[in-house]
Amino acid sequence: MMKKIISLVLIIGFVFYSCKNEQKTEEKRIPTVTEIAPVSPEMMKNAVIYEANIRQYSPEGTFNAFAKDIPVLKELGVKIIWLMPINPISKIKRKATGDKFTSEIEDENERKKYLGSYYSVSDYKAINPEFGTLEDFKNLINKAHENGIYVIVDWVPNHTGWDHPWITAHPDYYTQNDRGDIIDPINPDTGESWGWTDTADLNYDNMNMRKDMISDLTYWVKEANIDGYRMDVAHKVPVDFFETVSTELKKIKPVFMLAEAEQPDLLINAFDMQYGWEAHHIFNKISKGEMTVKDFDDYMVKIDTTLQDDDINMNFVTNHDENSWNGTLKERMPDNKNIFTALTYMMPGMPLIYSGQEYDLNHRLKFFEKDSIPKTKGNYFELLKKLGQLKNSNPALNGGKVAALYERIDTKNDQVLMFERSKGENKVIFIGNFSNNEQTVKDIGLGKMLDYIAAKNLEFNKKDIVLAPWEYRILIRQE
Repeated sequence: MMKKIISLVLIIGFVFYSCKNEQKTEEKRIPTVTEIAPVSPEMMKNAVIYEANIRQYSPEGTFNAFAKDIPVLKELGVKIIWLMPINPISKIKRKATGDKFTSEIEDENERKKYLGSYYSVSDYKAINPEFGTLEDFKNLINKAHENGIYVIVDWVPNHTGWDHPWITAHPDYYTQNDRGDIIDPINPDTGESWGWTDTADLNYDNMNMRKDMISDLTYWVKEANIDGYRMDVAHKVPVDFFETVSTELKKIKPVFMLAEAEQPDLLINAFDMQYGWEAHHIFNKISKGEMTVKDFDDYMVKIDTTLQDDDINMNFVTNHDENSWNGTLKERMPDNKNIFTALTYMMPGMPLIYSGQEYDLNHRLKFFEKDSIPKTKGNYFELLKKLGQLKNSNPALNGGKVAALYERIDTKNDQVLMFERSKGENKVIFIGNFSNNEQTVKDIGLGKMLDYIAAKNLEFNKKDIVLAPWEYRILIRQE
């Protein structure tokens, strides 16, 4: 009898210990929320933004694998991480290479290779299981905040995937043809499909759809403590919707909003920053000899009149669309990517780094399949690191809501771009040769300067500067 009592006591003790231990394990799984200073004009003024392609960033393609490298991004001066869509991808009409649907591929192993487009979302309030769990996502946000970095999420407001719950529950949330069929997005200029056939076009005339969309947007700010959104194809969605979104999100906390658009009216009450698409295309054409410094000058004059003082342009030499569809930096800027990269940091605005760019990625990342980026630091990594440090620390390069001044300097040479950025006593001069030939700039009277990239003190007293093809200098005034 005594043995039975002892055994019963031991069993009860073991169960109690197991339950207590399990409770501790569960408690450990709950991510703690790391606080960071609220989004503000102060954090925008010297920021570098990083576009994170979670699927391709690592062999694992997970939130956890990416989060390990957040301290590396901090080295590059990154203040904002933009995560490409985190939501599950639709299986119905899932895209494969060659504009095929995966359902058209007979070989099962071949079909499994295709993971679909991130921009064909099947559920706005769920996590793509490829990347991990909600807990993993929250841990990523906390890790970024611990490193003083904000996180915004890529949102697809123009369309959903074909197995989104709204397709069956609320077909009226979608654009329909004369027969009542839901359709994919249509180009209004041609009346033809954009080719985004793996998606269903949303109907913004439906106010209930708008309310549900806003509810889903507020969910991630409340649940995961994200710091804002990048809105995909923002130019295809009504401006007043985004103005409402901005108002509702800011009731929760200040947020940072990026529009995939070049549309100034979006910046009035809805967004903080837009894409600098036009500047990017000018860079590509100057690189090929199809445009000149004059085209860049004309662009700078144009945005001085079309943008307000507190509008921000995102400057870039690559992003996920450019890399996958239009070519790598090696393809588009084979001998001159450094000068254009430097220009994105020196001109007004906020510079972008895309996943793999820092490691001199030289192949087009697959869009519908698993791929991966290199992780070997080289000269280009060090360049981005130096540029990021200067952007973060020198007020003359402020590009946010209260941007530093931009003043063009005439060199009497139409192949050379020279300008000064200044704020208070801080002055930085950029001078670059945007041609395949050596160029000379005569009678430079700048006085004592630090050549920032070369880390050399120089003195320019009516001195000529000779620049090799595509050579540039970043000069900081020395008192």
